[in-house]
Amino acid sequence: MTASSLTHRDRAVLRAVADGRCEIAGSSLLVDGLCCADQFVGLRLTSAGLISARPGPAALTTAGYEVLAAA
Repeated sequence: MTASSLTHRDRAVLRAVADGRCEIAGSSLLVDGLCCADQFVGLRLTSAGLISARPGPAALTTAGYEVLAAA
């Protein structure tokens, strides 16, 4: 996934992850303790290798930081 292929929502979620506002609970991505309205954004970003896939606080990967900086 490249910076140009990210949607506005993808970029917003990546910024929220970078700000420490997200958590991965099971297969759900929580933002500020609430399920993200786009139920697939977490899966899409973890599958692309931009955020960590392990349960707990969500974290950007190196690729996630690079794509966010380029966006």
